[in-house]
Amino acid sequence: MTATVGPQVESDPPVRRGQVFAWGLWDWGSSAFNAVILTFVFTVYLTDGVGDDLPGSTSATTWLAWAVGLAGLAVAVLAPVTGQRADAGGRRKRSLAVWSALTVVATAAMYFVKDEYQYLWLGLLLIGLASVFAEFATVSYYAMLRQVSTPANIGRISGFGWAMGYFGGIVLLLLCFLGFISGDGDTRGFLGISTEDGLNIRLIALLVAVWFAVFAIPVLFAVPELPPGPQRDRVGFFASYKVLVRDLRALFREDRNAVYFLLASALYRDGLAAVFTFGAVLANKVYEISTADVLLFGVAANVVAAIGALVAGRFDDRIGPKRVIITSLIGMLIAGTVLLFLSGPMSFWIFGLFLCLFVGPAQSSSRTFLARMAPPHREGEVFGLYATTGRAVSFLSPVLFGLFVAAFDSDRAGIIGILLVLLAGLVALFWVHPPVDTKSGRTVG
Repeated sequence: MTATVGPQVESDPPVRRGQVFAWGLWDWGSSAFNAVILTFVFTVYLTDGVGDDLPGSTSATTWLAWAVGLAGLAVAVLAPVTGQRADAGGRRKRSLAVWSALTVVATAAMYFVKDEYQYLWLGLLLIGLASVFAEFATVSYYAMLRQVSTPANIGRISGFGWAMGYFGGIVLLLLCFLGFISGDGDTRGFLGISTEDGLNIRLIALLVAVWFAVFAIPVLFAVPELPPGPQRDRVGFFASYKVLVRDLRALFREDRNAVYFLLASALYRDGLAAVFTFGAVLANKVYEISTADVLLFGVAANVVAAIGALVAGRFDDRIGPKRVIITSLIGMLIAGTVLLFLSGPMSFWIFGLFLCLFVGPAQSSSRTFLARMAPPHREGEVFGLYATTGRAVSFLSPVLFGLFVAAFDSDRAGIIGILLVLLAGLVALFWVHPPVDTKSGRTVG
């Protein structure tokens, strides 16, 4: 069965550049939370600082992994229903505002996590809550893509959003490093912030909260609220799961391609996440890149990925998202295979950046592919399922990475595990038929 693409949203006003820019600013702000809090700064502070002298046999890193895992489980269980309820009530923008605000509050509260192991539990609680809130906000944000685009430019707008996210993360990450972290001694950065009780890192948490809040506001004023979906009665929270099961059955009967895509994308998106999760470790331990240069590579990698997303957005609109994703995955497989047999910093800089060039396009076009396939007024629910399926297999790449490292007693061998997950997603994607525009009758994937 071939998927169809209906009208954008009934009676939608023309999309304006100001709305698109405001929508992209949310990505600019939220990516700072992912880059600074979850990846490079605050989680490192929790494990290497706050929980460094934690008594007992369980390490702070293990506790962090469990906290993040529980947060992922909560997202997997709750994301489709929260998206569905926002769709049905015509409250998608309100949902984005509420979850964004809760993320900001939880992030700001991290200021109170001092550099003493007794505060580890507060830090883990806030990391878990903020992760869940941010994921729910992302579901509503993705669902708004069709509200700020048309079938003719959805690829370019999605690519613009991804690029804004990459650049926003880079800017704030560099600001945090130069202003609060760089240097040695009791004060750090060009601002001369004290390190006592982890003050410099705690102030970074406040900065991220303010940054996110400021750049999340424009979309709430610029983009109109979604009108309530037709003939979808509001039900209680637990009854929403019955509606979800009913909708899933209907979706599978009417358009199995959307379900197939959710499964295929879950596989290769886990591989994409592993590239950033293990990239820094591989750069340092396998390709002998210094810790300082790893940060520089991370900045360069995000710039390259952003450029790739911007360029690929135009190809997405011309040849369809499926072809862009397939090309991106093949490019990543080639680069990863070459890296498997090379050594030295220069090799990693060249082929690592070549690999990152395809990460942005794969992520951006995955969003547009699903947006094109989602039934009108059910985008939030479908993107909630997108989050759920991604969480459901999020263990795959880390497990395979670890198995190959253990089997060959080599960190380099972990690359094979990541490549296998990307390959599995690529193979599964070939079974997904691209959507068809109901007006022109042409495929758009």
